[in-house]
Amino acid sequence: MEEIEVKFLNIDPEAIQKKFADIGAKKSGEYFYRRRVFDYPDWRLDKQGAWLRLRDEGDRITLSFKQRLGIKSHDGSESDDGMEEVEIIVDDFDKTALLLVRIGFVEKHYAENKRIRWVKDEVEFDIDTFPELEPYLEIEARSWEKIDEAILWLDLNPADKKIFSANQIYALKGINVADYARITFDGMLKKA
Repeated sequence: MEEIEVKFLNIDPEAIQKKFADIGAKKSGEYFYRRRVFDYPDWRLDKQGAWLRLRDEGDRITLSFKQRLGIKSHDGSESDDGMEEVEIIVDDFDKTALLLVRIGFVEKHYAENKRIRWVKDEVEFDIDTFPELEPYLEIEARSWEKIDEAILWLDLNPADKKIFSANQIYALKGINVADYARITFDGMLKKA
């Protein structure tokens, strides 16, 4: 299924949350996410702009196949055409990771992020904070028309929207996520 979301970089979290309140959005929570990202040993998913993501969201654990669609750059300089996401809920973070390793996948990295979520009319507004990155806004909805409507609600410039992954945001800062085994708020551990 196509994941319908856009990102806006370099936001002011306090100012954007005031806008959320002004448009009638409701804060639904603050979350700490941890994720493990997997691929085959020959990196065949990576070569296709894809990966497996196991994510502990606090209240649920998901396993997702994600693939960038219409890749135009790897350095974050251009947006992709979209993102495919196939997601299921699993019940154990560590056992699912072990299962993936036992059937032949390798862990690319472990990463953390913090998220503040607001919701209005089935549109999710997430302020994401990742280690070493400035907070950014992610808007997700069921249709591109609803995304466009949400951008208007917030009086954002549609030309500033980005369609790409957090790894591309790291790339914009000159950080290659593939060089790291752990990306945490306690520090980023380079691979040996």
